[in-house]
Amino acid sequence: MNSLPANLFEWENHLSALREMLRGATQGRGRLALVSGAVASGKTTLLNTFAEQAIESGALLLEATGSRAERDLPFGIIRKIFDNGAMPSDVRSEVTALLDGNGLESTAAGRMHVMSQISSVLLRMVDDRTLVVLVDDVHCGDDQSLQFLLHLARRVRQAKVLIVLTESPRLRQEQFTFHAELLRQPNCVRVRLHMLTEAGVAEALSGSLSATVAARLAPECHRVSGGNPMLLRALLEDWRTVGEHGEAQQRPAPGEAFAHAVLGCLHRGEPEVLEVARGVAVLGDARSPRLLGQLLDLSVNTVQQGVQDLHQCAILEHNAFRDEVARTAVLDATPATARDALHARAARLLHADGASALDVARQLVCTRQDAERWTVPVLREAAEFALVEEELEFALRCLEHAHHACGPGPERTALKARLVSIAWRTGPAAAESHLPELLADAERGRLAPRDVAPITSYLVWSGRLDAAADAVAALARSAGTNDDPAMTAAVSASAQWLTMLSPPLRGRLPTVGTGVTAATGAPRDMAYLAYAHAAATMSAALTEGQADRAVIEAERVLQRHHLSDSTLQPLVVALLALVLAGRLDLALSWCERLLGECSARRVPTWQALLSAVRAEIALRQGDLQVAAHQARSAMSRISVQGWGVGIGLLLSTLIQAETGMGHYDEAMALLEQPLPDELFQTLPGLLYLRARGRCHLATGRYHAALGDFTAAGELMDAWRMDMPLLTPWRVDAAETWLALGDPKRARALAEEQLRLGPEDPRLRGALLVVLARTDELKRRVPRLKEAVEILEGGDDRIQLAIALGELGRAYRSLGDFNRGRVFVRKAWHVAKTCGADPLCRELMPRHADAGEFAAAAAQPGQGAEQQRDVEALTEAEVRIAVLAAHGNTNREIASKLFVTVSTVEQHLTRIYRKLNVKRRRDLPAKLSDSSLTGTV
Repeated sequence: MNSLPANLFEWENHLSALREMLRGATQGRGRLALVSGAVASGKTTLLNTFAEQAIESGALLLEATGSRAERDLPFGIIRKIFDNGAMPSDVRSEVTALLDGNGLESTAAGRMHVMSQISSVLLRMVDDRTLVVLVDDVHCGDDQSLQFLLHLARRVRQAKVLIVLTESPRLRQEQFTFHAELLRQPNCVRVRLHMLTEAGVAEALSGSLSATVAARLAPECHRVSGGNPMLLRALLEDWRTVGEHGEAQQRPAPGEAFAHAVLGCLHRGEPEVLEVARGVAVLGDARSPRLLGQLLDLSVNTVQQGVQDLHQCAILEHNAFRDEVARTAVLDATPATARDALHARAARLLHADGASALDVARQLVCTRQDAERWTVPVLREAAEFALVEEELEFALRCLEHAHHACGPGPERTALKARLVSIAWRTGPAAAESHLPELLADAERGRLAPRDVAPITSYLVWSGRLDAAADAVAALARSAGTNDDPAMTAAVSASAQWLTMLSPPLRGRLPTVGTGVTAATGAPRDMAYLAYAHAAATMSAALTEGQADRAVIEAERVLQRHHLSDSTLQPLVVALLALVLAGRLDLALSWCERLLGECSARRVPTWQALLSAVRAEIALRQGDLQVAAHQARSAMSRISVQGWGVGIGLLLSTLIQAETGMGHYDEAMALLEQPLPDELFQTLPGLLYLRARGRCHLATGRYHAALGDFTAAGELMDAWRMDMPLLTPWRVDAAETWLALGDPKRARALAEEQLRLGPEDPRLRGALLVVLARTDELKRRVPRLKEAVEILEGGDDRIQLAIALGELGRAYRSLGDFNRGRVFVRKAWHVAKTCGADPLCRELMPRHADAGEFAAAAAQPGQGAEQQRDVEALTEAEVRIAVLAAHGNTNREIASKLFVTVSTVEQHLTRIYRKLNVKRRRDLPAKLSDSSLTGTV
């Protein structure tokens, strides 16, 4: 018995053995070879190669191939053997007459007599030449031909005859006798062909590739093909096709040729093998023959045999397809109707078998058949599990199928609401098409209380302000009619949310109290509580004198509600409330924490909104580069169309950041972005008007700027809400009048805002600067000193740089040039760390380069002392100090230096002590004269 052809060398050994048998037959010692192997293992290739060599040796070659379709044709293979061009015509006629005679239809003895005559005719031909009979796929032959071949095998022992048969290891019941009798013959040799090993694959590849490339590709090729020569050739063809199209590919990947080869292997096997492969493709694996049998309506034995065949030909490995391309090819080749029926049946069987909701749902979403009612809870449960695994697309498909299976009613509406919330994770535009149906359901009173506030927020985001107001009003009427406290609370929260974001809607909505008073006695549904609390928090932040309350309420929202689909927008509003209340430190800490929660998850919308808030925080801190980076990041996660009215916040931040850095072309390009018509009925619209006005002011379009600032003021007047913390339009307009050369109007606006009592340090500092610019020279310095003192206690470094610069110019105008130079240089340094290049050029045009200014900045008596302080820092402290001076947060410093946040905090404490500073914003001035800036 020959050994396994694990590589091409051993395969050549099989050819050599067949040639040796041919030489023995030529000497009158008849031989019989039985070659067995799985489908596509190389049996036919071996047979064809040997046939060529047999012809070259002068032997008479007779060939035939068994066919499953001709299995019921008596003596089909024998007729093919004798219907051969090499067969003498008289011999062919004689055998044909015997096959067509009546003897075959008589008794068994008569048939044996006819077969004896045919074999005698055949053996008469070997007097002058060696006879080689090759039959491929003999296992597909008819019974009569197999009997004849067995009869012939018994008579060729002393004849110049070589018979070579190839067979599958999978035999029919009636072939066992034939197979056993052949192997009993003393002149029979059995050759077994198995799949190539990894070394064999490398050797096969080396025939057309360099040894180095073959060795590199062999492991992956063997993993995908399993050593199946047919699949290996197809895999190599796909790899070369990709290379011809200019795509760099280090590893071979199965493609179209591989898929066709898989199907070719399956169609060459027994019919049930293809059926079993389809079943395995549907179920995903073959671990349960019982379940496969039920699915395919086959016996367990038949399924097990089919699975064994699939393993033998390397289609399967460990009861599963080796590669997803093979599984997909089998599914795609299955007729759509049959495939849908298999998936539907698999779902029912799995459900009855107690499988998980995810496993059942994976079958349900693959069928186009109408889902049955029992599938709804299964699909809904599967969707929630899929979200845990971050399979958003699959969760959406589950909910879509469940939605189609439901009739009109609250359950169907709840499914649609959940579908929208999940779609919103990937992008608001993905949820847009579902909103009209939800809006109609809301007007019919079908929304559940837990869904009212989130759906209202989605409608507002998409710009459907009137529709959202109408829906809330309709739900309010329904809640009053049904005396439903939960719905009353949800409607109250939604009304608060709507009026907070779009004040013009106030008169069209049910009257609501502050906080969640309207929800008294209702179930404590966390979703609508989050919206109510966030709306109240923002209202407090926009109200003069309630900053402390806003901070308390904002932290309560952030601590009480975890990040989820239904709480994302309330949490974002709570963060913005902290920003407006002047607590940028808290806002930054919470924002980074929330960004960290969703950083490893597939939630682009969450990341986009939080990045937009992070950008606004950086802008108000004066960190223009971080603001622009975070805003661009947010814009990349959601399409511009998907931002809805939220585009106002994003563009406001990005336009001001680009303008502050002097990137005027980029800022003007952003002004070309199309905007929703409803934007200017919302708070983000006010932010956008201010940003556009600031861009116009910086680029010399003063009247356009004045128009934007005045428009913001007119909107707030129409809404009967003065919100200078959101949009200080009077300060902006005053700056514009100064640019236009009208200080009287500028002063009037600034004094008007001052009388309204701004408590926010940032706003008051800006007002004092504007007033100082309209004052006579001797009164200018006290105002500016007060502005600097206020702004130094805040977070807005750009406004601080402006105030310092004005103070320095004021001192110079008074003749105190040394003091003026100190303040201007300090202003330049602060502006430079912010990335405000236009402000730097305005302050010190000749020192626009940081290195040049650092050399010029040292003051007599100060440089040596500062240098000694800096030299006291360790190398690690130097790196952290410089990064902190450049505006990096503790988390960002930890990430860049690969240390913990706690380590950064400890180092900063020591740095502050050594440099004799109290906080982070004092670091740039302390480090400006050192050479450490180049160490990072």
